[in-house]
Amino acid sequence: MMFLEIQVDLDPNLFAIGPFTLTWHGIFSVLGILATIRMSQWLAWRSDKIPSDKIYDAAFWAVVVGLLGARIHYVLENYKLFAGHWLDVLAVNKGGISQWGGIFGGLIGIWIWSRRNAISYWKLVDAVGPPALVGLAVGRIGDVINGEHHGTPTTLPWGVRYINPHTLGQPGSVVHPEVAYEMILSLALVALLLPFYGRLRARFPDGVTGLLFLSLYAVGRFYLSYFRADQIEFGLRQAQWASLLMVVLGIVFGAYLLSRPRPAVAAPVPVPAASAGRTRRRPAAPPPPPGDGSSAPAPRRSTRAAGGSTRTRRRPPPTASPPDP
Repeated sequence: MMFLEIQVDLDPNLFAIGPFTLTWHGIFSVLGILATIRMSQWLAWRSDKIPSDKIYDAAFWAVVVGLLGARIHYVLENYKLFAGHWLDVLAVNKGGISQWGGIFGGLIGIWIWSRRNAISYWKLVDAVGPPALVGLAVGRIGDVINGEHHGTPTTLPWGVRYINPHTLGQPGSVVHPEVAYEMILSLALVALLLPFYGRLRARFPDGVTGLLFLSLYAVGRFYLSYFRADQIEFGLRQAQWASLLMVVLGIVFGAYLLSRPRPAVAAPVPVPAASAGRTRRRPAAPPPPPGDGSSAPAPRRSTRAAGGSTRTRRRPPPTASPPDP
């Protein structure tokens, strides 16, 4: 019986130069990182007036430590592949990174940078939370092309069959495009919550909004992982354990931030009722400085005659006293 399906016939590798191979996964991973940095700059300046160069510096630490964490997590997830070949752990040119390891590593890298530069770590978490989901969605485009995250079989019309001879997917099988589901989840959360970003930042302490975005994504990832054909450890898939860890960390740190007293906002000084309607008088002009001993001309005096006309009368000048004989 034939079912509707989506066929993917793309080589996961674009070209190779010596030991270096450019893949679709690598291209969209870089584009996802750039999208995260650019959007984080916008949110950080819009909400907290953090300069763009500071975000670039923090992003450097986030990318370096994030890639390290992504590689370590991948090796731990697939330790059987490296048993007896531990030097292959350093062969990053062959691929092999984990999304959750990159997220946790990136958050640690931002924390290290914030401690060195005396900038609030939780403000940076708020600035990077929504952009991280956008970056994850962009990066998942490369995973859809490569087919490296295997889905479970399906008969749904949007099932995917990878037919390229170099594919990393499951040739001959129609499977759930689970990484495409993750991409839709990320974009849906951003579309639903980003319009309320300003209100959430004003309502909750720093850090809570960013943790909310990441925790909701982790909840969605937990359920979507049932559509992945991953190895099961202690009753759950490895990605599900990482998602649970993110949810627990989000709850613990969120409760900690909510329990801290928020800094009080200075209230305006009230105007006393007695002086509310008074008009402020201009202070009197200071007296003129003393002259050089000569008398200033006497001011004119005006007198009003009986008929209503005004006459100006000048004071007679002082008469000089006769000299002594």
